[in-house]
Amino acid sequence: MNPEGQEAVLHIVVSLGFLIVVWWSLQSFRFDVFVRDPEGPKAKMLMILLTIAISQLVTSFFMDYLDGSLMLRYLF
Repeated sequence: MNPEGQEAVLHIVVSLGFLIVVWWSLQSFRFDVFVRDPEGPKAKMLMILLTIAISQLVTSFFMDYLDGSLMLRYLF
């Protein structure tokens, strides 16, 4: 496997991992305070979209941090 393929697999695994962690952590959030029908389809879609958005942000931060830390070896 070439390095680009390894990076792609790592990115997919990290994305799915953070997606699961964010979904799990959002389960404790009280959406009933903010939405009228917390069990309705609109509230479920909001939960899914929030999970995807937050996990994308966390994954981007983690992958950028990993890339930056791997580039440090070229500093010296």
